[in-house]
Amino acid sequence: MPAWPGGPCPQCGEDVPPRIVRCRSCRCLLNPELQPEAIVTPEFVPLPIIETVVELNFEGYFIDCPGCQKELRIHRKYQGQIVSCKHCQSNFCFDLTNPALRNHSVYSDCPHCQKSLKFAPKYLGLKVACRHCDGRLMLLPTESATDSEPVATSPGNHMPHKHQCQATR
Repeated sequence: MPAWPGGPCPQCGEDVPPRIVRCRSCRCLLNPELQPEAIVTPEFVPLPIIETVVELNFEGYFIDCPGCQKELRIHRKYQGQIVSCKHCQSNFCFDLTNPALRNHSVYSDCPHCQKSLKFAPKYLGLKVACRHCDGRLMLLPTESATDSEPVATSPGNHMPHKHQCQATR
């Protein structure tokens, strides 16, 4: 197959330099031995939607008061400490290993709409949607809803704070 020797385009007559495959102005093939290939348009395949999921830690627990059995919302920072019920004013140790404490649900705020959400422990580590805004989120099981944190000690003092429970294990 010889290369284009140069000269006028056979279709539009414009001068085309040598060794060119197509005319610059009309785009016709300059070598009669070449045939344009049919371009097959590929079938459209939509990409799967990638859902973004916001990971968050829970903020605290919903616990039934051992005195009056009313539900209390307690931040997780009070775990291992003596807390007081706002309904019956009874004091108890907020330790999740205590069998007297029931209803170990957890709560956190939705990062999308900032409304409070209540989760059953079975949803820890699963992808769920906010009931208010349908925002996708996953509650991280950094702490199990049934495990207790170690008792913290005051700085410079190795004794537990006076409002903390003594671990009896």
